[in-house]
Amino acid sequence: MIFVNFKIYQEGTGERALALSKIIEDVATATQIKIIPVVQAMDIREVARSSRCEVWAQGVDAFEYGAHTGAILPEAVLEDGARGTFLNHSENKFAGFAQLEKANQRAKEIGLKTLIFAADLDELKRILSLKPDYVAYEPPELIGSATISVASAEPQIISQAVEMAKGFGTPLVVGAGIHSAQDIRTSLQLGAVGFAVASGIIEAVDQRAALVNLTEGYK
Repeated sequence: MIFVNFKIYQEGTGERALALSKIIEDVATATQIKIIPVVQAMDIREVARSSRCEVWAQGVDAFEYGAHTGAILPEAVLEDGARGTFLNHSENKFAGFAQLEKANQRAKEIGLKTLIFAADLDELKRILSLKPDYVAYEPPELIGSATISVASAEPQIISQAVEMAKGFGTPLVVGAGIHSAQDIRTSLQLGAVGFAVASGIIEAVDQRAALVNLTEGYK
């Protein structure tokens, strides 16, 4: 599976989010690879209604209904059509582990799947204890890199992360600089089951071609 994180890029906002989600649906249908648009909260309803793909939120907060101005309520993204959510991405980390634990619990208790990000193996070990649906190993220093990927720079750590995740029965996703079919192929060989990508697709001159190129790594 491939998670395409729209972040808040102009190319992944509003009408452009709808257009990109259509490209993702077309490529997913043609390749039979599960590709998940991970969109801004404001775009979830429109994307979910227009796409046959499973749509995820970029994050939710640990709060329940109440006086929490600006928070993203798990129930709200679920009602809009999201089926899962990222948590603890390096660009949107929780202030403490207790808040992350509560957000994961809140999401799962209402039926949202969760993918929790870890920046290193120590953090990954703690996160695995929360029993999310997926964990992601994504070293922050490689996020957005167009030349160096986690698959090429740290293959031995991916292997360690895979073994740790297997011990908890949790599938491992890798991210940070994933931009080629070879990155996908290498990570699959190391035991990863999914990938988190963003700028390599969102900012590509030809988004469809960039996504199709990634899927070649499954062959």
